[in-house]
Amino acid sequence: MPSVYLSLGSNIGDRAWHVARALELLATRGVRVVKLSALYETEPVEMRAQDWFLNGVVEVETDFSPQQLMQILLEIERTMGRERVTPKGPRIIDMDILLYGSAVVREAQLGIPHPRMAERRFVLVPFAEIAPDAVHPILKKTIRELLSETADRSEVRRVAEKLEE
Repeated sequence: MPSVYLSLGSNIGDRAWHVARALELLATRGVRVVKLSALYETEPVEMRAQDWFLNGVVEVETDFSPQQLMQILLEIERTMGRERVTPKGPRIIDMDILLYGSAVVREAQLGIPHPRMAERRFVLVPFAEIAPDAVHPILKKTIRELLSETADRSEVRRVAEKLEE
């Protein structure tokens, strides 16, 4: 079974509760969380005029294909009330597939590995916490290496020991 890593983030309302709820909903849909990062408060990167995020990364086990898993993530986001009004704008929950084993998927609605993960400290810091030696299948570098090399200098502060399941 491939190692699958997801990022989760929220910057609306009770951010920690939204992340915890998304993890609960993953479990009800047959996606098993096996490792959780701490929770990090992170400064908005692309659209800066919004509240700070809480972000984390989880490793999951699933029998779903990458496409099926992405549909589950989108369904959970919709169930939780996410509305895609402003690109890169505020969101109740945001869930992305970072890596799906060594798979490389480039489709209109799905990019694995996540196309911008190497440029985002809010992804790399929690990812390096739980899987520093995971290898990006295109860049052929570990998460630890990507974190040390990224040009992103946005603030990422650890605020909780573990994501809540």
